[in-house]
Amino acid sequence: MNCIFVHGLGQNAASWQRVIDYIETGSHQITSPDLFPPLEEGKVNYHHLYQCFYDYCERLEGPIHLCGLSLGAILSLNYALDRPEKVQSLILIGAQYKMPRFLLSFQNVVFRVLPSPVFQKMGLPKKDVIQLTTSMKQLDFSRKLADISCPTLILCGEKDKPNKKAAEQLSSLIADASLKIIRKAGHEANVDNPQELAEIINGFWNESVLSPSQHKNV
Repeated sequence: MNCIFVHGLGQNAASWQRVIDYIETGSHQITSPDLFPPLEEGKVNYHHLYQCFYDYCERLEGPIHLCGLSLGAILSLNYALDRPEKVQSLILIGAQYKMPRFLLSFQNVVFRVLPSPVFQKMGLPKKDVIQLTTSMKQLDFSRKLADISCPTLILCGEKDKPNKKAAEQLSSLIADASLKIIRKAGHEANVDNPQELAEIINGFWNESVLSPSQHKNV
């Protein structure tokens, strides 16, 4: 069984490493893909990004556990809706299910005035970052959330005020979803408090997904 950690915009696969170091996996395989290298420069949009992520998940045999942060949470939510028979559990951190268009527009205004070197750590050129976020404005999964039936955990950093309301709404719109707040963390909870985040994930998997006999520390 595969456990997939999906990073956010401005991060890469390595952003999950400190969390993964604390994760109990047993015989399960943990992966954290870099989202952006497969994309062709100049043709970056949400549709292409999601298709690359979809194809990545499809290549993995058997059921999967998804844990995504921010953009990674949106991709994970999208895939869980498209492939409910494959997704065994879902963890969404700092997630939006209906894109805040004003916030995205304001963010793009800020992006336009930032120097290009700032975007190097995102793994995308400045123009592609703006193009990607612009293409996400119409995303709205509101009407499909009731279709999610796998165990679901909604997380939000205690300092991540822009996403707290969405987290609360998600926990009420997805059947039997639980909500937890990560202490001493902002939006990038995997960077701000990796140990507590890992403890919460371990607890969720222990209680909801994996049998105790399957676990060992790694």
